[in-house]
Amino acid sequence: MQIGGQHYQKDIEPVEAMQAWMSREELQGFYWGNVIKYVARWKDKGGLEDLKKAHDYLERLINIQGE
Repeated sequence: MQIGGQHYQKDIEPVEAMQAWMSREELQGFYWGNVIKYVARWKDKGGLEDLKKAHDYLERLINIQGE
């Protein structure tokens, strides 16, 4: 589920392309980096929306561990 703006709504979401094209390790790094980014900036920039984005990427990271 996309959190935030409408600017990414295409025929295929960029994260779906990454899931198809990146290795498992690359994808884990991408997810982890986004968790860090959104948690680090939530107070100063995006507030609750950034916490939701961090949560989404953390769930993706958790799910990839079960694969």
